[in-house]
Amino acid sequence: MLIKSMFKLLVIFCCLFCALPACKKTEDISSKTVSQGPEIVIGLIPEQNIFAQMDRYEQLSEYLSARIGRPIRWKVVPHYGTIIDNFRSSEVDGAFLGSFSYVLVHVISGAEVLVRAEDLYGRSMSRGVILVRKDSGINSIRDMKGKRFAFVDKATTAGYLSPLAYFKKMGIENYKTYLKEVYFTGTHTEAIYDVLDRKADIGAVKNTVLEKEEATNSRIKNDLMVLERFPEEPESGFAVRKELDGALKKKLKQVLLDMYKDPDGQNVLEKFGARRFVETTDEDYKGVYEYARELGIHIQTFDYAGKE
Repeated sequence: MLIKSMFKLLVIFCCLFCALPACKKTEDISSKTVSQGPEIVIGLIPEQNIFAQMDRYEQLSEYLSARIGRPIRWKVVPHYGTIIDNFRSSEVDGAFLGSFSYVLVHVISGAEVLVRAEDLYGRSMSRGVILVRKDSGINSIRDMKGKRFAFVDKATTAGYLSPLAYFKKMGIENYKTYLKEVYFTGTHTEAIYDVLDRKADIGAVKNTVLEKEEATNSRIKNDLMVLERFPEEPESGFAVRKELDGALKKKLKQVLLDMYKDPDGQNVLEKFGARRFVETTDEDYKGVYEYARELGIHIQTFDYAGKE
């Protein structure tokens, strides 16, 4: 599809652009309020439209830079698996991660989760959902037989682990033969639109991304319906590599936790779409570890970059 090809080219362009030392606005702040110490590189996964994500995170980086005295550069990666590789090779110092992506980088590289965002409604959790078109005739697992299923990425909970656990629970041992076709879209947004535009019959996505898209496109709410909902997991936790300086790690965590107490921080949080950041630990991800155990996934050796 031409649109999809253009989107992928834009992602590549954005990755190259974000690899530059910093954008003009960040350079201005760095020269005035941020020391010239080593920059902190924070990764972003392609959960949604890349440009919308960068717009959301830009002011957060300026706020953090001014308070920790270090320049911050965002690194947008083209695939979920890339961020895991970047942690292994220390190409990023931290990242905002989905629940399974975090579990993978924690087990594989020892990364430590610090905080996660609580949205404007007080929610810091999200859940996977299975989507179908209202006119698809698909109302149960039985109706999915011989249909096309859009996953997001193997390193996601909502877009991979949850639906796999669902198939197993419903007695479908080999979902690949039960379905006509399975494929990965790369982002939750693309999975939603693939179902909406009939490229896929069924899609597995994160509910928070679905809600954002519903708010801007009435077709999604009018034409799609949620067939299944899965247990909640932590939403977009901020994790850092284990080798990061302990004092810097502590400072980053405290600045994020205290943002809501500061008027400037409140403004940044509002534009970020959050009320505050809340403390997060590995224990909060026990549901994801349980999914992996049920599915017989050995996290340390899991082929997170592989395709079906």
